Formats: sequence, structure tokens, C-alpha cells
Amino acid sequence: MSTRILFLGGNGMIGSAAAEEAAAQGAEVTIVTRSEPRRTVRDGVRALHGDVRDPESLGKLLGDETWDAVVNWVAFTPRDLEGQVELFRDRTSQYVFISTCSVFGRPVPSLPITESSPRRQPVFGYGRDKVACELFLEEAYRESDFPLTIVRPFHTYDRTAIPVLSGWTAIERMRTGRPVIVHGDGTSLWTLMHSSDFARAFYPLLGNQHAVGESVNVVSGDILTWDQIHLELAAAAGVRSPRLVHRSSESIAAQWPGWGEVLEHDFRHSMLFDTAKLRRLVPGFAPRVSFSQGAREIIAHHDTTPDARGVSEELSAAFDRLIARP
Repeated sequence: MSTRILFLGGNGMIGSAAAEEAAAQGAEVTIVTRSEPRRTVRDGVRALHGDVRDPESLGKLLGDETWDAVVNWVAFTPRDLEGQVELFRDRTSQYVFISTCSVFGRPVPSLPITESSPRRQPVFGYGRDKVACELFLEEAYRESDFPLTIVRPFHTYDRTAIPVLSGWTAIERMRTGRPVIVHGDGTSLWTLMHSSDFARAFYPLLGNQHAVGESVNVVSGDILTWDQIHLELAAAAGVRSPRLVHRSSESIAAQWPGWGEVLEHDFRHSMLFDTAKLRRLVPGFAPRVSFSQGAREIIAHHDTTPDARGVSEELSAAFDRLIARP
């Protein structure tokens, strides 16, 4: 009998990759989205329309069906989880909450990061709210045996997602010989994971009773500096000698305030992970897509998709101001 999986949301980048992997492995996959899915749904995946944050209407939509695993991709605050415990306690043997490795406090007291590293995000709103969600669900696990698994992706990308804050603006500047700003000195360490690798690591956790009661960081071993990330993108874009200019996170935020919080509380810090728990729960897992390959996919997709090549002239002007002020 195939595994029955329900995705609440999950039509974004990593959710779509996970649904495709699960269906390819023979699982019966149902996704619930409030509107038409933004990405093509694989043949064999059932798509339903409903509000996953309204437990009453969701319960009516789902009827008396049960699942081996329910995955919530779209809860970002505890309010988004209201009624979930009551609705799914008796419908599934595993409820998977998609959190984020941004829950870990910065700077991390000790590297590499493990699942037991301190969770603390008093300022960065996204990470702070995900911590609150984890604590809410953990209480349900402790108090009423709710079959919780917490999965924490980190920085995941695919061909549609350029994993630098400046996006295609950086690529366009490099191709036209103009410098690109990189925060700090460009040597802080970062971890990237292709969405297909995430999906391959994630699917075996579904229906896996060894994962119930656990939190799992689903991350790659592809460790790069921010300079290396920019240089790989440049190479994929055919730029042989890109000009990278380094400025402090504070200086960048002064010229481009929208980046202030994410640089201060996330991107400026080195992030390395111990993947021992993931490898124990998913024996034999190893990432297949290097970032050099992923960068080529990104550039190829954007070069053939004009609508994806958005350039911000305002951001470019901010870069020029930063370059003019050493």
C-alpha cells in the first residue's frame, strides 16, 4: 500500500519539489492551496482548493480521510496553527511542521549547528515567529502526544531563485562590467541546498516513526563563502573577472534599509551544520547538485525567461553610492 501524504500549502519552490519526489516514489499526494497552484502540479498529485488556516472549512473539505503524514508548509505564526492539533490528532500518525534554520540565534555560540543548538530570535521577525510555532507544537507533543516532526530547511534554491539578495541586478551589473556589493569581507560561510536535494532528503522522513518527536535540520554540505557564491554565478553567466566590492552590513543598510534586518540577524553570520541526525534518519543521503551546477541552471533559466530578469535601478544606484564611499 502506498504512503498517503497531505500537503497543507506546498506549491512553492521546495514544496513542489517534495511533492514531485513523493509522487515519483509512489506516494499518494494531496495538496491543499487557497488559490490555483502557481507551479505545475505533477500528474497523479491531487490538488484541492481550501483555506488551510480555517480548520472548520478545512475539516469539511477533507471529510473523514486519514494520512500517513500531514505536512504544514504555510504556518508562519502560531495563529496560523490554530485548530491544527485538534483537526489532525486522530487523522495522521505524523504531523510535519516546516520551520527554518533561522530559528537558531545569531551569532551561534558554537559551530557546527545541531538540532539542539539554542533557538533565539528576539528581533528577526521570520525566525522569531517560527520559534513560537515550534514551541506551540512541542507543547502539544508533550501534553497530548501529538505526533510532531519539525523539519528545518536552510537556504534552498532552484533554477528560479538567485540566492543573493540583489538577484538579477547583480548578474546584470557583472555582465556589464560594473562592481557588485558583497556584505562584510565576503568570507563568512554559508550553506546552500538545491530543492531537488531537499526533496530527496525530506521524503524518507514522511511516515518515518523514528522522526516523530524529533526536529531535523534538512541541509546540504555545500559550504561556500559569499564571495564564492557570487563568483559561481558570475562564471555561469559568462563573466570571467567580476568585480566584487565589500562593504559592511551597516553601510549597506544605511543605503538600502530593506536589507538591514536580514543582514544583521542572518546573512552576516557563518552558518555550518552537523548533518548527523539527517544521515541517521535517511541513511545514504548525500546531495547531488553542486552550486556550480545549480548556478548554471539558474542562469540558463533566467536567460530564457525574460520576465524573470528583473533589474532594480534603485538598488543599482545604491550600489554605486556605496562604491563611491570607501
